[in-house]
Amino acid sequence: MEFPRELYLQELIGKMHNGRVKIITGIRRCGKSYLLFHLFTRYLHEQGVTDNQIIGLSLEDLPNARYRNPLELDRYVRSRIVDQSRQYYVMIDEIQFVTAIPNPYLDDPNAKLTFIDVILGLMKLCNVDLYITGSNSKMLSSDILTQFRDRGDEIRIYPLSFAEFSGAYEGDSRRAWADYCTYGGMPTAVELQTHEEKSRYLQDLFQRTYLKDVIERHNIKNDVSILDDLLNVVASAIGSLTNASKLSRTFMSEKHVSISSTTIERYLGYFEEAFLISKANRYDVKGKRYMQTPSKYYFTDVGLRNAKLNFRQKEETYIMENILYCDLIRRGYDGDVGLVEQNAVTAEGKRIRKQLEVDFVVNRGSNRTYIQSALTIAEPEKRKQEIASLIHIPDSFNKIVVVREYITSWRDENGILYIGIEQFLLDEKVLGY
Repeated sequence: MEFPRELYLQELIGKMHNGRVKIITGIRRCGKSYLLFHLFTRYLHEQGVTDNQIIGLSLEDLPNARYRNPLELDRYVRSRIVDQSRQYYVMIDEIQFVTAIPNPYLDDPNAKLTFIDVILGLMKLCNVDLYITGSNSKMLSSDILTQFRDRGDEIRIYPLSFAEFSGAYEGDSRRAWADYCTYGGMPTAVELQTHEEKSRYLQDLFQRTYLKDVIERHNIKNDVSILDDLLNVVASAIGSLTNASKLSRTFMSEKHVSISSTTIERYLGYFEEAFLISKANRYDVKGKRYMQTPSKYYFTDVGLRNAKLNFRQKEETYIMENILYCDLIRRGYDGDVGLVEQNAVTAEGKRIRKQLEVDFVVNRGSNRTYIQSALTIAEPEKRKQEIASLIHIPDSFNKIVVVREYITSWRDENGILYIGIEQFLLDEKVLGY
């Protein structure tokens, strides 16, 4: 099955020969290697680039294990650059497998050689265009970016969006949304046929790849079951406000396990580093400030989330919200959970302050949109409930309610746009910026 990944391919093409290292990141198995070694390589061939000019290396593959040593990696790549008059394209897949080693030329035991040294050295070659992939956000930490001296461009890859998924969907198009909500957009899962095959693949991916990566990277020995349980709790709570303290209390009340909020916060950070989950911070719209806690967590792929729970919890309300959040982030928007405070009077005449939630406050530059996600607004009372927070926002930015039903989009007397989720996901320009 062919997945064009046109958005990412065009981004790569647009950054060719810019003198910077192109850093392709994303959760493992989301299609980084396919983008680089299949789609981009095919494009290079179409431009007349020969195989000898393309130096590709996957460090995940066991036969290439020796190149996880930075000295061996550097030696191999340079041995392939034999003609200074020709342009070479160096592609190193899963660069995080390169291990830091002591510098054999110095007496200082703290002096290390890493993949950073390899990349910085190759960047100095004027006939090399450099591309690397990685499955861990640590490779983009501030210290590493400082060493790149602002000469690196990140291209973040996500699992298949609903638009990409539906474009390749081979069944009844009316089933596309239901399948996407269940199995998500991991490319290999999409290609499998039966529920058993998809379920086994996604569950194995979680246990044998993602969880194993986190455990090995952070040398976790005693808390493996806690990591697994924490992922289950977070998966069950997508779309709900939570924080490390609340999760700590959950472990104590439900599992009778004492684990500090500090430890839980650290473990959540590990999952974010591995691109498994993303955190949406809470933003006070009227106060124009971020709230420290609580936050929401969303899974990078809903299929992985569902598989982690053995497909037992498939509440479409929260899954739809998760999909919407991921698609907004994929499109390059910044997304927060909004909070709007409202003064109200109770039936007894007592004045109170109510907190109303806006599912997403979406920003790009000076543009902003407020979005509510709702299964239905068929009943007037339900529509009133869904737009309560939107009509109390004291600015003129766009406001949208995304609903599950396929509807003809329309605006109400408050200027709020109503649109179906599938229409929203298929229209890259729906926000207008």
